[in-house]
Amino acid sequence: MNFTILSSVVTVISLFVFLGIVYWAFSSGNKERFEKLARLPIDNENGK
Repeated sequence: MNFTILSSVVTVISLFVFLGIVYWAFSSGNKERFEKLARLPIDNENGK
């Protein structure tokens, strides 16, 4: 296996991993959890 084929395979795998992360981040099942985590700094009474 030469470097060109290996590089292409790694690129394709990286693309699928990236698309999976994007899908996971924008899936509706995580929306409530992410909104709750985003409010943590504001909800803390000490501001820390």
